[in-house]
Amino acid sequence: MSEEEEPGWEVDPDDEWGLAVIATVGRQLRLRREAVGMRVPDFAKAIGYGDDMVYKVESGKRIPRPEYLDKSDRVLNAGGLLAAMKEDVEKVRYPKKVRDLAEVEARAVEYGVYVGLSVHGLLQTPEHARALFEVSQSAYSEAELERLVAARMARKAIFERTPAPALSFVQEEVTLCRQVGGTMVWRQQLEHLLDVAQRRNVTLQVMPTDSGAHPGLSGKIEVLKFGDGTAVGRSDGAFNGRPTSDPKQLRILELRYGTIRAQALSPRESLAYIEHLLGET
Repeated sequence: MSEEEEPGWEVDPDDEWGLAVIATVGRQLRLRREAVGMRVPDFAKAIGYGDDMVYKVESGKRIPRPEYLDKSDRVLNAGGLLAAMKEDVEKVRYPKKVRDLAEVEARAVEYGVYVGLSVHGLLQTPEHARALFEVSQSAYSEAELERLVAARMARKAIFERTPAPALSFVQEEVTLCRQVGGTMVWRQQLEHLLDVAQRRNVTLQVMPTDSGAHPGLSGKIEVLKFGDGTAVGRSDGAFNGRPTSDPKQLRILELRYGTIRAQALSPRESLAYIEHLLGET
């Protein structure tokens, strides 16, 4: 089994918290293995992984997958103590910037976003997301691709929150016409958009290409509002693209987003347009 195929993920060297968690997990696994007097080759064979994988996990250089911890728990008779570490490992498996983004999204009670270049990450199917990563010219390994797609899909937990946040998306028409991943993946993506748009807390609008100039032409716009009355926003074309909580700057972003929504097709017209695209294939 090659290193890229081994069942685990690399640790982000810039993720201090993640490094600490994985180092602790690896140390506990090693101590438990040594306590029962099991050598690495024997342990590796018992759980079905290579020696190198075990050494990497125990030294904190590899993030073990859930099934690795489950098998280790059974083989080492840990009584669930090792399997219980899956919760912390689950958080670390995603890149830090994705965790930070998911944390902000998890606190939002309102989330409005305009996207002009691709379908927004929260709206993507796994196949669509994978196709986008594959064409990014980043030469991702299979394991890296899997990790990135899983991280993006994990953010979708925002749709299952209770109480549900108010989510508003405005997509440029071109993002829906581009057949990312081929015809079948594209159709599945459009069908998924129709399903998501049926949720009572979700508003999906399409910005027609022939709508003329609008405030989103300089790039993506996001505005998130929280339960304590605070908010944060970001725009590719304002304030150097950095997140801002300044009330004056937030008002500008809200005004721009409001203008975009007013120029876009209504939610009903937008769904009809997506259904029309599906009917043409």
